Amino acid sequence: MKSSASMTSLLGAHQDSTTLKVTVFGSGSFGMAMGTLVARNGFDVVVLTRREEVARGINDEHRNPTHLKEFALPENLKATTDADEALRGTSFIVHCIPLQSTKVFLEGIREKIEPEVPIVSTSKGLHTETLEMMHEIIPNALGRPGQTVAFLSGPTFAQDIMTNTPSGAVLASKDIMMSRKLAHLFSGPTMRVYPSEDVIGVQVGGALKNVIAILAGVAEGMGLGVNTVALLVTRGCREINRLAVAMGGQEHTMNGLAGIGDLMLTCLGGLSRNKRVGMELGKGKPLDQILRERAESLQGVAEGVATTPAAVKLATRYRIPTPIMFMADRLLKGEGGGAKELLREMMEAPMLDDVSLEMEFQAMKYW
Repeated sequence: MKSSASMTSLLGAHQDSTTLKVTVFGSGSFGMAMGTLVARNGFDVVVLTRREEVARGINDEHRNPTHLKEFALPENLKATTDADEALRGTSFIVHCIPLQSTKVFLEGIREKIEPEVPIVSTSKGLHTETLEMMHEIIPNALGRPGQTVAFLSGPTFAQDIMTNTPSGAVLASKDIMMSRKLAHLFSGPTMRVYPSEDVIGVQVGGALKNVIAILAGVAEGMGLGVNTVALLVTRGCREINRLAVAMGGQEHTMNGLAGIGDLMLTCLGGLSRNKRVGMELGKGKPLDQILRERAESLQGVAEGVATTPAAVKLATRYRIPTPIMFMADRLLKGEGGGAKELLREMMEAPMLDDVSLEMEFQAMKYW
C-alpha cells in the first residue's frame, strides 16, 4: 500500500486519497502490468478495454483472459468498455495504446478527458507517416497544445513487473516537479522510477531500441554468436545517441535506463516482441507471415517494424549517419539480397575513428 505521504504528494492536501482513481488505456500485456503496478501502490485502477470478455474476466475472475492470464490481478483493479465510466472522476491516465493507433483512439474520446488530468504515456515508437512522437501526437489528437503529458520508459518487461522483479525506469515531462509527482504512481518496493525533464531523449531511446532489437533477433535466428549481437547492439546504441542528441535529447539519458538499459533488455532478453520478429526473419520466414501469425495469436505489436522506416526518414532529415538502422530498413523491405548479404556489406563498410560524440558532431559540421 502506498504511504499517506506519497498519496499527499500526488493529490495535494485538499483531496481525500481514498477517492484517487487512475485510468489505464489498453488491456494488453503492458497495460495490465502498469495497472497492476499502480493498483499495488494502493490506487483504484480502471482499465479501459475494447473487449467485453476481457472486462468480464478482470471484474469477475480477477484475470485477463487474453494477456498475462496466468497472473491474478489486484482486487482494486477493474475494467470497463465504457469510456465515460473509465474516465469519470479520474485523477491520472496511463496510456498504453500502441503509438500507431493512438491518434484515432484519443480523437474518439477526447471530449471525455478533462484538460487538467495528466497523461503518462508508455507507448514507444515513431509515427510511420508524420514521424511524430507521443509528445506531439497526444496534444494534437486532443486539440490541446498545453496538455500535461509525461513519458515512462526503461527496461521493464511486463511479465517481470507482474512477478515483482526489481525493476527501474525513467519518467520524463517538461516540468521536473510534475515528473517527481507522477513517479509516485509507479514507484514502490520493486520499482524505482527516476524523474527527468528529457522528454525527447526518453522517447527516442524507447523508440529506436526496437529497431536494433529486430537486428539482434535476426543475428540470433541466423545462428550467429554473441559477438555479432554485441557488435550490432553497441554500434546501434551509438546511432541512437547521435540521433537523440541531434533532436535535442541529452546524452546522459541515452547512457541510462531509458537508453542503454532499455536497449540491453530488448536486444538480449528472451521476452522482446521485436527480437522475436527478428529471430523469425533470421530463420527465413517472410515478414508478412510473421506479422499475420502474431496478430492471429494476440502476441502484441512489434513496434520496431513500423518504427524502422520512420527512423531512417528521421535520420535523413537530421543528416545523421545511421547505417545499422538503414540496414534494418532494407531488410524489412526485402532489399539488399537478404540478411547475409546485408551483414557482409556492413562488415566491409569503411571504418571511422572511435571518438566522442562531441567530436563526431564537430566533424559533421563540415559534411
